[in-house]
Amino acid sequence: MAALTEKTVLDALRPIQDPEAHRSIVDLGMVRKVEIDGGFVTVEVALTIKGCPLHTVIQDEVDKAVRNLPGVTDCRVILATMTGEERARFRDVLQGGTGAEQSQGVEGVPPLLRPNVQTRFVAVTSGKGGVGKSTVTANLALALARDGYRVGVIDADIYGFSIPGLFGAADRKPTVIDELIMPVQAEGVKIMSMNFFVPENTPVIWRGPMLGKMLRNFFAEVHWGDLDVMLLDLPPGTGDVALDVHQLLPKAGELIVTTPQRNAADVAVRAGMMAKKTGHEILGVVENMAYRVCPHCGGRDELFGRGGGQRVADELKVKVLAQIPLQPETLGETGLYEPDTPAGQAFDDLAKIVGGLVSAGLAG
Repeated sequence: MAALTEKTVLDALRPIQDPEAHRSIVDLGMVRKVEIDGGFVTVEVALTIKGCPLHTVIQDEVDKAVRNLPGVTDCRVILATMTGEERARFRDVLQGGTGAEQSQGVEGVPPLLRPNVQTRFVAVTSGKGGVGKSTVTANLALALARDGYRVGVIDADIYGFSIPGLFGAADRKPTVIDELIMPVQAEGVKIMSMNFFVPENTPVIWRGPMLGKMLRNFFAEVHWGDLDVMLLDLPPGTGDVALDVHQLLPKAGELIVTTPQRNAADVAVRAGMMAKKTGHEILGVVENMAYRVCPHCGGRDELFGRGGGQRVADELKVKVLAQIPLQPETLGETGLYEPDTPAGQAFDDLAKIVGGLVSAGLAG
């Protein structure tokens, strides 16, 4: 039987990940001390913040991993809180660039904005409010996550944020570690929104430059980790935030959301034309609230007319990727559709199309 050493204990603990950072607690420097007295092992783990809500998860996993080692007769797990110096090192590990990145002159550039980033960006936009753009963003993110993609969502509608509410996470707060913000996670999706930083029902009264600064903070001060897809829920129209997104992410793809109504379609075309003028690739059009499925007979009622999505697609010379039915009766307590509903199935189909475009590199 191999000797019980500090190395064998650390090797056993290495697969355990911090639930928020999704990195090894050993690599993050969270294992402060290992003491071995015969078969009795004491492990001290330094948590990022006092009263960490996930402390029992880490404690149980450490205890189990150590007790499974040959020669261990008993184990004690001590939970402590990181010092300021330890938190600074923790942040450095999460945000640290590689030597290759530094040689490219991108040291200090947020990981998501570095030239070699593998994350694909998809901006979801519309010409006017009320077309369900945020609902499309949230349900597409959920469907992509169900398909195995690592997904993040930035609620870029600084004034009219709604993404956290759609995910049932409006009352949650992100963890902040030495000024590094951990995104809130819900339904397997990482989320960041202005919602998390303002008191309930308090209006955000900012001019354009402040909006752009907050958007940049969502990239620079948030630890997103490894993502396959980042969705950005843009405010309606062609204002300051849309311009900032085009400057920050020149290779992002865009989904244009409209309803069947002609007035919604006409202004959606303007949003699409802005994307074209700034070099963004339009992935396609999503027609939301395209029809209602009768819960009794299964018939299709086109409550808001027809043709809006195709009108936008024809003007922009792209395809209609999805027609999402209006089904308020199948929504859960949040703004997310169950996958076995017609709307949920439509989003699953859309996720497969968008996932294929992303995998092919057409959105980045």
